[in-house]
Parts: sequence; C-alpha cells; structure tokens
Amino acid sequence: MPLLLDAADPAAVAQAAQRLAAGALVGLPTETVYGLAANADDATAVRRIFDAKGRPADHPLIVHVAPDDPRAAIDAYAREVPGFAQRLITAFWPGPLTLILPRREGVAAVAAGGQDSIGLRCPAHPVAQAVLRAAAKQGVRGLAAPSANRFGRVSPTTAQHVVEEFTDLGDDALLVLDGGACTVGIESTIVDCTRGAPVLLRPGMLTPAQIEAAAGQPLRERDEAAPRASGTLESHYAPRAKVRLMDAKQLRAAFQVLGDDAKHIALYARSPIEAARGAPRRRMPENAAATAQELFAVLRELDATGVRLIWVETPPDSAEWDGVRDRLNRAAA
Repeated sequence: MPLLLDAADPAAVAQAAQRLAAGALVGLPTETVYGLAANADDATAVRRIFDAKGRPADHPLIVHVAPDDPRAAIDAYAREVPGFAQRLITAFWPGPLTLILPRREGVAAVAAGGQDSIGLRCPAHPVAQAVLRAAAKQGVRGLAAPSANRFGRVSPTTAQHVVEEFTDLGDDALLVLDGGACTVGIESTIVDCTRGAPVLLRPGMLTPAQIEAAAGQPLRERDEAAPRASGTLESHYAPRAKVRLMDAKQLRAAFQVLGDDAKHIALYARSPIEAARGAPRRRMPENAAATAQELFAVLRELDATGVRLIWVETPPDSAEWDGVRDRLNRAAA
C-alpha cells in the first residue's frame, strides 16, 4: 500500500523531495489533477512511471518546473522559446497550461517519449510548488508527472484516488502527498509551440479566445504533423462502466422506455430527468468550471456503485465547456 502523508507537514514535503532525488515515485497534487511524479532527468525513474501506469513508452509525459525562475528551468529542457510562447507563459504560468517546445538534445528523452519536443508546465498548486522547490535544492530540475492513475482510466483528483489506483505498490515504491481535492479538476490545456504558431492539442479550462488574446496571434488548425501529447488518444479517462452522452430529450425518452429496467444505469445531468427508481444519479452543475472540478470524482463515484452504464447529458456547445466535453467524449469512445 502506498505511503499517504499530509502535505501540510513540511517534513512530508522534504521526504517527498528526498525520494524524488533518489529515483522514487511520488503522488502529488496539482491544481488540475494528482500527478505521478519522478525526476524528469532520471531515465530509470521515469520508466517506473510508465511501468506503474501501464503507459506506452512513446506516449510523452509533461515535465513540471518550479515557479521561482521558470525561464531558467525552461531553458534547461527547451532549445527555443518563440515569442508567442513566452507571452503565454507570462499570461498563464503558474497555471493549467502546458506548452510543447523544441526539446534540447540529450535532455529528458524518456519523458518526451522519444520525440524532439517536450511538454512543460509550471503548476499553481502550493504543494506541487513546495515539492518542486525542495527537489530543486537536491539537484532535481523538473518532475515528469502524468496523471496518477492506470493508463486510460479516470484521472485522480484526491489523494485517496491515487492510493486506490496503486494499492499493489508498497510504501517503498510510492509516497502520496495529500493536498486536498484539486480545484480545476481536469488536465491542463496543451498548446503546441513548435511550428511557428500556437496549435491547440488538448482543450482545458482556458478557452481558445483567451489563448489567442495572450499569444497575440490566432490558433492554427491541428494537423497530422502535430507532436504526440498527453491525453489525446481517442479513448481515455474511462471508468469501467460504459459512458454514453445524450441530450436531455434523448435521456428522457430512453428512461421512459426502460422504466425500472434502467436500475443498472447511472445518470449525470443538468436537466431535470426522471431516472429509474433507486438508480444512482448526480446533478451536473450549470457552469463549466464547477463541472470540471467534480467531473472525475463523480465518474469514479458512479462507477463504484457497480452500474454497467453511465448516461451523461451532453455539455453545452460553447468554448468554456470544451475541456469538459473533450474528457467526456474520450471517456465514451
């Protein structure tokens, strides 16, 4: 069983930093989701992330850097930072934005999945920042940290989720810092900055309009030349139960036809919909930020009831819902 420590204890943060410097794994909170962290420059440690998650070795990880001098950390990993990328850094770091930049040769190749680009982010969560600072004092320049869950499954937004994902790992293999529930709740927005213009690879809670305003230029359409990036596979973020998206009219009609035979179907919806008597259900918030914050926890909660299906009301078709809609579409793929 992983070792769970209270992140409010400075000794726990110090212990986490020591473990990272020694090549071990640490589960730590960020504002988006909990990450499974290792020293990004330690190839053996990074491979432990891939092994623990069951993640393909060519699926790149995001490297997290400390907030005190992010440009120095960036220059350690990236060989170039375009002007629009620097403007995005100024506008949104620390925060839920990952930038894909040209990777400096010979640096963090395993974390980058063998690509000549690398994803970098400066997290806003105080615990993540404290661990990054403490690890930096021990020579750790950055932390490779994908979501702390088995590959393709629902991302964790509490420390307990991380422990549940990796119960087979002993406390010598994984220390988890409990920093409370994540405030954003879905993974960072990813912007490719390697091709002369910003390209949105993964939506998050930053809208395209916000990105374009900060970058000072329009987003370019994604194409087949885009580098691989975290969380962009068609099927991802999936609970064991099958997820299906429907609008309110479709949901009402389906429940009406099935009646009490729908007890094995959980419901997550904004609209008032009559589900089967006794079937698990949760009300989706009316705004995108609140829904994102609880989304993965709700999917885990409904999945834990043992239902075979989770029916979800399709989110509104507006930019602020892009990140939530992306995660649900991939969960349902």
